[in-house]
Amino acid sequence: MTQSISFSESQKTTEPVSGGVQVKAFFQNLGTLTLLLLALPINASVVLLSLVFNTLTLPFQSSENVATDRKNILISGGKMTKALQLARSFHAAGHRVVLIESHKYWLSGHRFSKAIDKFYTTVSPEKDPQAYNQTLIDIVKQENIDIYIPVTSPVASYYDSLAKPVLSEYCQVFHVDADMCAMLDDKFAFSETARKLGLSVPKSFKITSLEQVLNFDFSQETRRYILKSIPYDSVRRLDLTKLPCETTEEMEAFVRSLPISSQKPWIMQEFIPGKEFCTHSTVRNGEVRLHTCCESSAFQVNYEDIDNPKIQEWVTHFCKELNITGQVSFDFIQSEDGNIYAIECNPRTHSAITTFHDHPGVAKAYLSEESIGETLRPLPNSKPTYWLYHEIWRLTGIRSSTQLINWLKNIFRGTDAIYKLDDPLPFLMVHHWQITLLLLNNLRKFKGWTRIDFNIGKLVEIGGD
Repeated sequence: MTQSISFSESQKTTEPVSGGVQVKAFFQNLGTLTLLLLALPINASVVLLSLVFNTLTLPFQSSENVATDRKNILISGGKMTKALQLARSFHAAGHRVVLIESHKYWLSGHRFSKAIDKFYTTVSPEKDPQAYNQTLIDIVKQENIDIYIPVTSPVASYYDSLAKPVLSEYCQVFHVDADMCAMLDDKFAFSETARKLGLSVPKSFKITSLEQVLNFDFSQETRRYILKSIPYDSVRRLDLTKLPCETTEEMEAFVRSLPISSQKPWIMQEFIPGKEFCTHSTVRNGEVRLHTCCESSAFQVNYEDIDNPKIQEWVTHFCKELNITGQVSFDFIQSEDGNIYAIECNPRTHSAITTFHDHPGVAKAYLSEESIGETLRPLPNSKPTYWLYHEIWRLTGIRSSTQLINWLKNIFRGTDAIYKLDDPLPFLMVHHWQITLLLLNNLRKFKGWTRIDFNIGKLVEIGGD
């Protein structure tokens, strides 16, 4: 059973845009809606057949597991696949899951999962922190929640850390404290902390004015640099323009296009060529309980666990030294000489946790008060995860038979992160309810977007969440 309750309402204003931009946005949304409509019959047929199969095989299925110490678990981030994955893991272990998300995403397709017992919406924490805290308390008391596990957006991570002291009077909160969250989320502060622990990070400078970059003497450096916003920027985070630029004019134009200020500081970080990796780690009292490491890129949504002992040792050392409790994800570069460098840390769940989709030990790793004695990794024979609708879009970029063969191999050797045979409804509802309604809303407002993140369950917009 799912239930949607809004404890308070909020509205969003939109800035006026030019007629040309509105027309472009209109056709962008309309075209995408048309493509989704064409895919709907196929998706609906797959889900319907799955439901029929489940019904026919129900008498032969083993009864659902019931935990000996059953917990009521509250999970946030209801629009995101990683929240669904955690919910399924706890449900499979016999626990009861309540899912929450902000009012904007009341349409979450994950609320239709059999793993979700109740679904609530809340005010966005950055708009009204006190109302958000009170809503969490109300839900925790109403549902007798034992533990709250935030699966947050970059902005919400800090607000959940601020809510932790208040909420901890009513339940456990599996999240880092506010000071720790602020440090980990600050790319420069994180880099300096890791450096003091003797861990490898790229050379970095904190930038609070355009002149710091324009007057920087790059001739003394052996490597080029990139600029990254310290406050989360969903669009510019993918910009990896190398500094210095080819000409002074190009350099000045690029730097002056960035909103750098003392209120919105940036980091100028040494660019180290090499292979990129991302990680997810679940940590309690400094003990890394879950860990996965996957190859990565600026925007990649394919996750396959890779054994990289150097990265795991780095993460283990960092988390132990800081006695972290919560979920942390790191981005690494491994240079051509084999050395690893941590680029940044995000104090929240990573989508790479979907690599644990068939692991029976996830719930215990989060809930056990005692040491579990080992760091759990995805099962050796576990299939890599992808998002099918992302993969279909990638087909438009295939230019050779070799690329097509590789694409087909990835599809058949992996598994969709949302679809599950015994829980198929989210696969239909995320793509043809959640994303569709967001597109219809943008169509009505003549509002565009830069891309669709099916894994995060949103339209990425300039100035968006």
